[in-house]
Amino acid sequence: MNRNCYILLTLVLAITLVPSNADADWPRWRGPKDIGSVNSGDYPSELNSQTLRWKAPLPGKGCSTPIVVDQTIYVTAPTDGVDSLLAFDWSGTRKWNTQFGPEAKGKHRNGSGSNASPVSDGEAVFVYFKSGTLAAVEPDGTVRWQTNLVDRFGKDTLYWDHGTSPVLTQRHVVFARMHNGESWLAAFDKHTGKIAWKVARNYETPRECDHGYSTPLVIEHQGRESLLVWGAQHLTIHDAKDGRVTWTCGGFNPDGNQLWPVVASPVVVDDMAVVAFGRNDKGSPLLYGIRMDGSGDVTESNHNWFRDDISTFVPSPAAYNGNVYLVRDRGEVECIDPASGKTVWSDALPKNRNSYYASPTIAAGKLYAPREDGVVYVADVADNDFRLLSENDLEESVIGSPVPIQDHLFVRGEKHLFCFSSK
Repeated sequence: MNRNCYILLTLVLAITLVPSNADADWPRWRGPKDIGSVNSGDYPSELNSQTLRWKAPLPGKGCSTPIVVDQTIYVTAPTDGVDSLLAFDWSGTRKWNTQFGPEAKGKHRNGSGSNASPVSDGEAVFVYFKSGTLAAVEPDGTVRWQTNLVDRFGKDTLYWDHGTSPVLTQRHVVFARMHNGESWLAAFDKHTGKIAWKVARNYETPRECDHGYSTPLVIEHQGRESLLVWGAQHLTIHDAKDGRVTWTCGGFNPDGNQLWPVVASPVVVDDMAVVAFGRNDKGSPLLYGIRMDGSGDVTESNHNWFRDDISTFVPSPAAYNGNVYLVRDRGEVECIDPASGKTVWSDALPKNRNSYYASPTIAAGKLYAPREDGVVYVADVADNDFRLLSENDLEESVIGSPVPIQDHLFVRGEKHLFCFSSK
């Protein structure tokens, strides 16, 4: 073997053998691709005493979804009335508990002061709390920097508890506030916490329709790192460097309906954003397919399809193998083609008076759907149909989304962090 062939073989082996961080971590709320799913792995069909690997107590009620980075699980929760970020190792042992300022308690029965999920770039973990604390924390629990956005920019006027999670671009941690008042999008330097830019995002809407609880998505748009933001009846794309609006789409509430805040976040498949709107919980569902090409105001040109028979109000859709999956607020399950909006199949979970607040997660063909009372359903959706596999009662409320990583499934309950695995 000549020297050049040896070098090439060595590089190929190195690329093959070194695990990808995208496969090894779940660094933000909806996973490494922001679609709430992973394609490969071996995940449990039942969540019971046989598959439970450990259960770690949490110090207080929080509704955020955990993240996993380098086999460390990070989750926010109050500790003795103080906002905190906790880190657990792979065996469920608490590594540290970093505390910030006083907790701002939740108003809704399924809300808390720790609704926003952490996000990480592998070098630090970034957190936000309803109290206004935005902070960067090192992997050892040391606070890199912290600031308070309520002190700096005023309280939010949201009717319910803050839900938007921070997101990361290459240089910044970005946060969105959408409410009745000055709405804005702001970026802070990941290393220093200094504000890099802040842009207004204000639209005149019917009552409460300017209240937003969804989380932005970091995307590439026309070759530029960008932010996709959904709220106040507008879908907007912003340049990540300066927050400048480069694309906007309206026309989501032509009848001027009131009391339609945005809760569910969009999911993007190829160049189509699937946007859940309306009030599915009150019998007024709206679901849109929006093309993300072009620039400027694309309201008249980019509404690709529209449905008023299905949607979801609180749980965000997931994408898997090219399709989009809805677990609706009362347990109806819908698989749709994002390009056309047509239903591939529809089914339903067992009826119950409780609703669904957590967003569904799909792991290697298994759909995990937690109900607010702590019952978690597992269904097989691998073969383009629906087959219920199990009903599992965790005996405490579950509002955060399940996290599948490295053949382990993490579920954050009101009182415990659960780890399940079939191995």
